[in-house]
Amino acid sequence: MSNSTAAETLAHTLFTSRTYWESEAGKSLWDSQRACLGPLVDSRSGGHSLEMGMGPALMSMSGIAHRLEWAPTRTSASSDQTLICPPDRLALPDSCLDVVVLHHWLEHLPDAHHALQEAARVTSDSGLLVLFGFNPMGVSGVVKQWRKRQGQYPWNGQWRTASRMGDWLAFVDFEVERVDYCCFRSWPGGRCVEHWESLGRRYNCPLGESYMVLAKRRQRHAPKQRIKFGLKAPVAANSLGATRTHGH
Repeated sequence: MSNSTAAETLAHTLFTSRTYWESEAGKSLWDSQRACLGPLVDSRSGGHSLEMGMGPALMSMSGIAHRLEWAPTRTSASSDQTLICPPDRLALPDSCLDVVVLHHWLEHLPDAHHALQEAARVTSDSGLLVLFGFNPMGVSGVVKQWRKRQGQYPWNGQWRTASRMGDWLAFVDFEVERVDYCCFRSWPGGRCVEHWESLGRRYNCPLGESYMVLAKRRQRHAPKQRIKFGLKAPVAANSLGATRTHGH
């Protein structure tokens, strides 16, 4: 598949996802996800961030001045601050971003491993890599398996557990700092129930509609070198201080 064809396919996926994110269920989920992300990024200032999002931008609450968004094609870009390139070949230097957010794209990219590897590459050593995904263990995940609804977004994506994403992150030399579950509702098309949301967030119940994985680069500690004490040549006795001699 050519690059242009792949880009148009991703642009079509992005376009068809808008119906969901503009629905009551989608808006409710987005509000819950933004509430999860807010405490992680609202205290950060300066630097640069990148958001690869399926829904509306989540990073607007951040103090980071230079916030980039990503889009597969120019026609699908939402603003001038949009990075347009293949998701597995980001046009950015290594370790240049303080925050990178992957919002549900890993569920729809054909080479999701490569996209995650690129996101890890551009995240700085002290930066945050944040992944959002639909939770297969939530209400919608159960319904997805029961009804086999594969035709429309978000049912047509490949949903993976937060634990599985932890394995992926380990492969790109990142480690999970925390996992938060968000949006607890009684049925897939409804709003997140406020009371359940409060309880679910308090106890971090793994039955939320979505999860947020926060990861940081695994720190490599310098190897400790044991100091070897030794002498290359015999040392004269008088160099070791006072010694006893025969007759004294």
